Amino acid sequence: MNSASTASILVVKNLSFAYAHRPALLSAWSVHVGTGLTQLYGGDGSGKSTILRLFAGNLRGEGQLNVAGAGLHEDPEAYRQNVFFVEPATDAFDQISATECTLSLSAGDSRFDAQMWQSLVEGFSLTPHLDKPMYMLSTGSKRKVWLAAALASGRALTLLDEPTSALDANSIRFLWRVLSDVAGQPGRAIVIASAERIDSVPLSGLIELPSPSE
Repeated sequence: MNSASTASILVVKNLSFAYAHRPALLSAWSVHVGTGLTQLYGGDGSGKSTILRLFAGNLRGEGQLNVAGAGLHEDPEAYRQNVFFVEPATDAFDQISATECTLSLSAGDSRFDAQMWQSLVEGFSLTPHLDKPMYMLSTGSKRKVWLAAALASGRALTLLDEPTSALDANSIRFLWRVLSDVAGQPGRAIVIASAERIDSVPLSGLIELPSPSE
């Protein structure tokens, strides 16, 4: 498994995790993720989504995780304040509007870029949907709401799980353009979990997961 070679934003040391009554997904696994874009690459069942949840602190394994100087076990609140992650299948925001969802996701993010968010809203054609409750939006539009908040985020680590899923072709092209732009931001790492090799944007690192049969 290869990782970004630039200055480390996320440091994982000796991470082990297994679901109950299942073989270990990770065993004493260590990786460093640097600034820029890093792909978490693996096929279905390889554990990409689980690893993102571990990186986000939504699942707890054994080992050490540190983002921008904050350790998950030592100071979980500070750690999570450094991370942006939304579960793609969540219904947690269904009863609030897209604008309220964004306010919730950006709470405590002092570096959130409201001007960039507005540009992303326009680029993703979200303006007509901002005041609608999230349950009224299509799967693709929900993802675009979360992506706009993620890309405007000032948090040190952004985690994106299959970000192009359910997006239309124009939105996918826009997403890759924006990701290319934000890749050079200092002090920021973006991890993109995808079952397809990414060649539309320059990557700083690659974390390749073995298939479940390996």
